[in-house]
Amino acid sequence: MNLVDYSNSILSLVPAGLALTLAIVTRRVLLSLGLGIVVGAFMLANWNPMDTLVYLKNSIVGLVHDGESFSWGKVQILVFLLLLGVFTSLLTFSGSNQAFASWAQQHIKSRRGAKLLTASLVFVTFIDDYFHSLAVGAIARPVTDKFKVSRAKLAYILDSTAAPMCVLMPVSSWGASIIATIAGLLATYNVTEYTPIVAFASMSAMNYYALFALAMVFFVAYFSFDIGSMGRLEREALNAESKESEAVSQSNGQGKGRVYALIVPVLVLISATVVSMIYTGAQALETFSILGAFENTDVNTSLVVGGTLGVIAVLVCTAGLIKAEDYSKAIWIGCRSMFGAIAILVFAWIISTVVKEIHTGDYLSSLVAGNIPSAFLPAILFVLASVMAFATGTSWGTFGIMLPIAAAMAMKIEPALLIPCMSAVMAGAVCGDHCSPISDTTILSSTGAQCNHMDHVTTQFPYAMLVATASLAGYITLGFTQSALAGFAVTAVALVSLIFVFKNKQSA
Repeated sequence: MNLVDYSNSILSLVPAGLALTLAIVTRRVLLSLGLGIVVGAFMLANWNPMDTLVYLKNSIVGLVHDGESFSWGKVQILVFLLLLGVFTSLLTFSGSNQAFASWAQQHIKSRRGAKLLTASLVFVTFIDDYFHSLAVGAIARPVTDKFKVSRAKLAYILDSTAAPMCVLMPVSSWGASIIATIAGLLATYNVTEYTPIVAFASMSAMNYYALFALAMVFFVAYFSFDIGSMGRLEREALNAESKESEAVSQSNGQGKGRVYALIVPVLVLISATVVSMIYTGAQALETFSILGAFENTDVNTSLVVGGTLGVIAVLVCTAGLIKAEDYSKAIWIGCRSMFGAIAILVFAWIISTVVKEIHTGDYLSSLVAGNIPSAFLPAILFVLASVMAFATGTSWGTFGIMLPIAAAMAMKIEPALLIPCMSAVMAGAVCGDHCSPISDTTILSSTGAQCNHMDHVTTQFPYAMLVATASLAGYITLGFTQSALAGFAVTAVALVSLIFVFKNKQSA
């Protein structure tokens, strides 16, 4: 089947643009994604109904079969979601979530403490963004619920710590992959001034969006800086009666939870995932190294292994805390709690295929062609990477498309801007990913917080835009001065100024 080529046409923006616009306007994510998929399929099939059906069938099959062999990566993510749903439900049925929340309440005395605890957990779970959003959501949700922190605020904390930390850390699934890409680009252009790991460290220092998005989370958690609809949702959460989860209400209070029954399974989940990531990555190495292991790791398999062992640990630790006849009910409720997230994720994967094959990324990349003043190159690449990640819903895809383009443009226009340009792409990719309702990490952060997805998207957006605006000022400064410190300082001053303006508006 021959697909219509839209690589040089503005029409390539239609499927993603339609899905994003409808999602924001209607707040019905599945309907919006579905219409975007169908319209994109019709366009690629040259509006032939039969070819459109064939294309849709191939796209669905393509999630598990690449034409030559089966690929179980996406299935493993869905399995991990179900495992985590069961994991959380069993903890809730046993009363262990509430026991942990009660224990935390004795040691954490305020809403501020609950939010800071949630944000700080990223320093333990930074190995992968999916893992962080789901695991920390399960750990922190009973604590934030106890202190009446809104689910939207929890989702924001999960999302705005996940990708920024992963993209900054070399020992993570993101960092290892980016370092491998950098190594190839340095070799392509015969750049020998620095090694890939040194280049990555330099890029991290210039990744203003990721650095200040993390700082913003802790600022918001400490000072309760609520803007836009976040303020309304926080007030509603504060005024609401304490709500027991569905699992607790259906267990009729029979759980006699223990704090260890939550802590031990969580430690098993985290440690098993990390060990599995190192083990699967080491299989591809002749000489073992931690960085090499993370570069070659099989994240999806590791998540399933960690999730399976985590569920087993829960079953062992909660033995006697749940009635035998309630296990099947707990497992069903845990699986059912993930069905909505799974549906959205599958639709997001399919529209990502449509976006790739209709060449949305290629068209956006072509917009930077032509005569561009070298000083503005980092800022332009930051904006373009943000738009591309927003439209495609993937920071990884944006890395893959934009890093080679950024390197080629920098080497042609101003080689000294190679590292700043690649760093700007990394920052923009994370920024666009944060704002996109079809981003995997955004969806999974909503899932981890058990928050309405569009509530999360609309409440996170203003914070992301504040940091993005400040970062843009930083990248303009970086382009003109070629000083990472000057760019950092301007970003900091710009962000503080923006926060000051918004706080004054709040108090007015």
